[in-house]
Amino acid sequence: MNLLGVLEGILFVVGDEGVTLKKICEIMNISIDEAKDLLKELRSTYETENRGIRISYLGDAFKLTTKKEHKDYYKKLVENPDNNLLSEAALEVLAIVAYNQPITRIEVDEIRGVSSSHMIRRLVAKGLLKEAGKSTMPGRPNLYKTTSDFLDYFGLATISDLPSIDMSKYSDGDNKETDLFTSIYKEEEESNE
Repeated sequence: MNLLGVLEGILFVVGDEGVTLKKICEIMNISIDEAKDLLKELRSTYETENRGIRISYLGDAFKLTTKKEHKDYYKKLVENPDNNLLSEAALEVLAIVAYNQPITRIEVDEIRGVSSSHMIRRLVAKGLLKEAGKSTMPGRPNLYKTTSDFLDYFGLATISDLPSIDMSKYSDGDNKETDLFTSIYKEEEESNE
């Protein structure tokens, strides 16, 4: 098995949260020295001029980051008006954050059922979301909330202008299904009598 490839995949999957050396050792079932050697080797492959990412050690965790010397290109990507249309996934993440803020990425993932780290990074880069401190949860993950640009984008004066969601219609649906199911059987029993 290619351990460099496994390590690269782990760094990609954890996204902006990063991963500690200890966690790398646990996941890959290797020693600290082996993990350090793999990180050094992978880091050296990224340090070449023809690569656009690097491994950074930030906040007690290793993570993949872009190279600073390419920042002007990334800025154009984010600021390009053609890229200002929001995908369905972006709208989903924005809605979850707007109605539950402040919220961690992990909580957004739990609600969506899929990883949201890439989408949250893009929305932060677009200025629609921002970090709003640290959670008290273990690991102290970042909290996210909407920005004034979010309000401008959707034509809202304040976050309280968001339409309210009537959750009762979602929970009543199950009861109606059950009632429909039992009523069908009652009708059949009555016709058999």
